[in-house]
Amino acid sequence: MQTILLINDDGIRSIGIIALRKRLKELGEVIIVTPRNEQSGMGKALTASTTIKVMKTRLDDGSEAYAVTGTPADAYFMAVNKILRRTPDLLVAGINLGPNLGIDDLLNSGTLGAALEAAIHGVPSIAVSYCIQEINERKGKSEVTLEELDLTATLAQKASKYVLEKGMPQGVDIISINVPEKAYSKRVKVTRLSYRGYGDIYAKQKDGYKIRSWSLTIYPDDEPGTDVHAIKGERSISVTPIKISFPHNKEELEDLAKVLIA
Repeated sequence: MQTILLINDDGIRSIGIIALRKRLKELGEVIIVTPRNEQSGMGKALTASTTIKVMKTRLDDGSEAYAVTGTPADAYFMAVNKILRRTPDLLVAGINLGPNLGIDDLLNSGTLGAALEAAIHGVPSIAVSYCIQEINERKGKSEVTLEELDLTATLAQKASKYVLEKGMPQGVDIISINVPEKAYSKRVKVTRLSYRGYGDIYAKQKDGYKIRSWSLTIYPDDEPGTDVHAIKGERSISVTPIKISFPHNKEELEDLAKVLIA
């Protein structure tokens, strides 16, 4: 039986975990190891200054899970080295309750942070996000229902089945799937990351600045073919292939190397 490791960044009580597990358990053994509390915006950060605790618990649907007092990337290491003690066949991160679009989200998202950590270690990785239009102090993630997440969970199941049977597509380390809020259409666009960063996301407080809300409006509009345009401009499901190897143009630094040793 194949093993699927399930991690999120919204915390152990997120309905996104329950929606994914419900679908993924049809494909193999699902092991849930995820932060105890919300870790949005942590990227691939690791906990270095405090002790990480691992607690066996149960989700709201009664299924077994492990909660860690760390980040999504910590959860990956705890799962592989302390709980499973082996490499899973697939990592699925999500369902993230909010968008994961563009280069800023790739580097900042805890959901994608878990996928990046797994991909670095050669584990096929799928990140799945439900693109809520706006999250603020009045409208939170707790209002999302299992019914709303059904399409997103079904798409994650189909993508996972594909990867488990055929392997990752050549040259792809992470598949990032974004689904518009309350999308009932199955119009899918294969996209590339938007390289336009966030707008001004900080609101003034009496003692400084804070991210008080999260909205699709923070992502600058981009051209067709990008993940941002698919979600904002077309309300299509966005499927983005991500490769984590970076180009190293060493030749362009030869002159600098000569300056450094002169």
